Amino acid sequence: MDKEKRMIGEYEILCSVNVGKRETILASNEKNTDGGKFMCGFLERTDLFDRCTDCMVSDDYMEIVQLFGNRVYMEAEHFQEKVKQLNIPITVITEADCIPDHYSDDINGKVIAIDPKVLKPEYQRADKQLYLVTGGFGASANSRGSAVFCKNIHTGKTVRYERMDVMGEVKPECMPEWAKEKLQNMAETREKKHKDKER
Repeated sequence: MDKEKRMIGEYEILCSVNVGKRETILASNEKNTDGGKFMCGFLERTDLFDRCTDCMVSDDYMEIVQLFGNRVYMEAEHFQEKVKQLNIPITVITEADCIPDHYSDDINGKVIAIDPKVLKPEYQRADKQLYLVTGGFGASANSRGSAVFCKNIHTGKTVRYERMDVMGEVKPECMPEWAKEKLQNMAETREKKHKDKER
C-alpha cells in the first residue's frame, strides 16, 4: 500500500528529520514555475494546520539538499549543547532497572520509568524517563482508566502519560544519584509547604 503523501501547501514533503521540537523538511513542487521547485524549512504543527517557517526555495535541488543537511546538522548541534547543559550523566533506564509494571499494582507516589520506545530517539534518556506519579485513574490498581499524571524528576513539570507507557517502578538501587537528590528536594519542599499550611 502506498504511503499517503505529506503536503505543506502545494509542496510534497520528500524528507524530514525531527530533532527536539523542530522538524526540518525538504519538499518539492514539480508544477512551480517561479524558481521555487524545491523548498527547505522548519515545519510547525498546530491543532488546526501545519505551517512552514524560515523557508528557502530554489530550482537547484542540490542547493536545497545542502541547506537541508546544514540545518539538520545545526539543530543537532544546538540540541547536543542543551543536553550538555543538563550537567548529569546521560543514561537510559532499562527494563532490568525496573520492577515490571502490572495493572494490579497501585503506582501512586511511586517513581516510574517511561518505556524509551514511546519517546523520540533524542529523548530516550533518564531525565525524560523518570517521573513521580501524582495521580490519575490509570495510576490505581485494576483501574479501567489509563491516565497517569506525574511530575518529571529532573524538571518538576507535570505531564500525563498512559499506563501502557509505563515500563515499571524504578528499583531503588538503580536510581541515578541526581534523581535521588531531586527527589529529596521535592520531599523537603512538600514538607515545608505542609508545615506552612499548619501555621
